[in-house]
Amino acid sequence: MRRPRLQDVATEAGVSTASASLVLRGAPGPSDATRQRVTDAAARLGYRPDRTASSLARRRSGLLGVLVDVHSSFHADLVDELDAAAQGAGFDLVLSTVTPARDEARAIETLVDFRCEAVVLLGPEAPPYRLARLGSAMPVVVMGRRIPSAVADVVRTADADGVAQAVAHLAGLGHRDIAYVDGGRGTISADRRRGYRTAMHRLGLAAHARVLPGDHTEAAGMAAAHALLREDTLPTAFVTFNDRSAIGLMDVLTRAGISVPGQVSVVGFDDSPQSRWAHIELTTVSQDAGEQARHAVAAIMERRNGRHQPREIVLPPHLVVRASTGTAPES
Repeated sequence: MRRPRLQDVATEAGVSTASASLVLRGAPGPSDATRQRVTDAAARLGYRPDRTASSLARRRSGLLGVLVDVHSSFHADLVDELDAAAQGAGFDLVLSTVTPARDEARAIETLVDFRCEAVVLLGPEAPPYRLARLGSAMPVVVMGRRIPSAVADVVRTADADGVAQAVAHLAGLGHRDIAYVDGGRGTISADRRRGYRTAMHRLGLAAHARVLPGDHTEAAGMAAAHALLREDTLPTAFVTFNDRSAIGLMDVLTRAGISVPGQVSVVGFDDSPQSRWAHIELTTVSQDAGEQARHAVAAIMERRNGRHQPREIVLPPHLVVRASTGTAPES
């Protein structure tokens, strides 16, 4: 069935196309009676304006594209906050997802194809030169990742400081044997790994430092736990790259009869919705998704209004203490 066009509405209402257009755009000119006939005709026909055509005429789409990892619960939090901030600035969101079958490059291409006016990239892995190329075509905000200056606007958390807070919390509870489950490759992982090593050194615990291989998934935490259960002794505490890894780690330890936090304490990173579940109650590092989203949309508006120089906003994280951490067990 063909989509109703503006001409169809005008014919149905018995007015000119120009008059119908004025009414549907809310422009002054037509009488109240003409407005009523046009709106009634549009409702009967199920007419919806062609947003693409109108955006081309205005040279502004009003669409804010967001690159998101469909498996990341923290990205879901960010999207929720971005939507609220974007609506307040007159934008609608267009989401493009990264999945195992759809890589980041293709997901970004989709946002460009939709003629988004600007894009927000959540934790992108693309090299800086690709981000710079995209930034030359439209305003770009990179969230969560440190990148070279003069590439794009950046809104991120001080990742290294967040992990350092987690290590200091555990050390304050008497833990010395504190292991770290890594996040794999990438700038975010490198910053958090550096924060762990620096904190262990500063606290005089460098001899106990141990970085276990991992990635962004629950499976990484599960694999780390299985590997350690095959050894003679367990670390008394863990910091993990993110909450997903922490939850996987806790699941395996609990099934093996290891008490959390009685025998082992665990700290995650992200303060995801799952971390707050009653049966998990994960101590974690919060990145404040709402504050990040507001800064990201504000940066887009500044670009829209003529700012050209990229800038970086680094927000302080804070530790949220819940039930997954406790005092170190006695030797």
